[in-house]
Amino acid sequence: MEQRRQYDAVIIGFGKGGKTLSSALAAAGKKVAMIEKSPKMYGGACINVACIPTKYLVYNAQKVSDMNGSFEERAEAYRKIMLQKDGLIDKLNTANYHNLADNENITVIDGTARFLSNHEVEIKNGGETFTVEAPQFFINTGAVPVIPPIKGLKDNPYVYISDTMLELKELPKHLVIIGGGYIGIEFSSIYRKFGSEVTVLQDGEQFLAREDEEMAAAVKAQMEKQGIRIMTGVKVEAVEQEEGRAKVIITGKDGQRELPADAVLVATGRRPAVDDLNLEAAGVSTNARGGIITDEHRMTTAPEIYAMGDVAGGLQFTYISLDDYRIVRSKVLGDGSYTLDKRGAVPYSTFIDPPFSRVGMTEKDAREAGYEVKTAKLLASAIPKAKVLGQTDGLLKAVIDAKTGQILGMHLFCAESHEMINLAKMAMDAKLPYTVLRDSIYTHPTMSEVFNVLLTV
Repeated sequence: MEQRRQYDAVIIGFGKGGKTLSSALAAAGKKVAMIEKSPKMYGGACINVACIPTKYLVYNAQKVSDMNGSFEERAEAYRKIMLQKDGLIDKLNTANYHNLADNENITVIDGTARFLSNHEVEIKNGGETFTVEAPQFFINTGAVPVIPPIKGLKDNPYVYISDTMLELKELPKHLVIIGGGYIGIEFSSIYRKFGSEVTVLQDGEQFLAREDEEMAAAVKAQMEKQGIRIMTGVKVEAVEQEEGRAKVIITGKDGQRELPADAVLVATGRRPAVDDLNLEAAGVSTNARGGIITDEHRMTTAPEIYAMGDVAGGLQFTYISLDDYRIVRSKVLGDGSYTLDKRGAVPYSTFIDPPFSRVGMTEKDAREAGYEVKTAKLLASAIPKAKVLGQTDGLLKAVIDAKTGQILGMHLFCAESHEMINLAKMAMDAKLPYTVLRDSIYTHPTMSEVFNVLLTV
């Protein structure tokens, strides 16, 4: 006989928004079911296969780079670091599980959820199948890698996605990365510092096409200075297997070439993870890119079904999932006053060396939007703290509305930019003129004090 279980709320996906919301709902006295497809994903992608493990590698790769050892010595250090990373992630995964499972109002259910209607889902876990009912559902299933239709990718032991690359214990001598986006360039920086030869392949001619052209050029020049080969305007025709390694066949302006590779990372983007959900049965609509369509409260086209984080499309950051939680909490447990249109500017950082961080418009975007623009630029070598840190490479650029003095965009390619960018975000959200950052008093020596100089325009 089929089992039927009833709850006040069901959350599908153990990501940042979902896990935070489950605790809030439980604290309000609701009986909550948290459904997670894989026990390896308790806590979401950030903890298990994204932000935390990659930043752990960023930090430790720099230490390996500083030791200037042989490839064999670096490979041994890499193997130990990967094992240490696994131990850290296991602890975080377990802690996240118990944060929910030990709450008497929350039931963690392992299994794949499939909507039967707008108030019930079927759960499959191995040979067990049962139905879960609730008046409210919250989808937080994240995103999955996009795998392009390139011959030879499937069932190739030398081909990895970002998730599986984090499981690789043997340092590849030559890593080829298909895709020149943020994931690809972050992995390229990590593995170059560990000691791998790295080649990045991008089909478009412009590197980091979404970024300000001057900043993208500065990032590209710095990566090439570090020994990373970046090939733009190339098409990957196939990935073949040879004895003990792969062979990547590409075509470009110089004709066809073959690149040997000990590992091939496919980093061609991620798409919303909706394939298993049977959204049509619930009346939940998606857009052309597969993201779940929501209103300003993150409610989908089906009443009392909400979507948070990557699955709703847009920027794929764990802090967006967290902010989506705030929006949903405001609607479900509050007065609904905090909505998507009140989010403000969204900063982001790519942890290459030095880190690249941005919030707001590029200069081109601002001019095309009709603003009268003035810009401010400064080389990172002019910052005293950069000299102290021994990292003087980089470029900083501000895009300012000449009429109002408000900051339209901030682009920071320098040491500690991931901390500095948050000041610019706060100033933009508060609609403060750039002069507030320019004339503020900062401790010395710090990277933030560069705003005193950069913004003297």
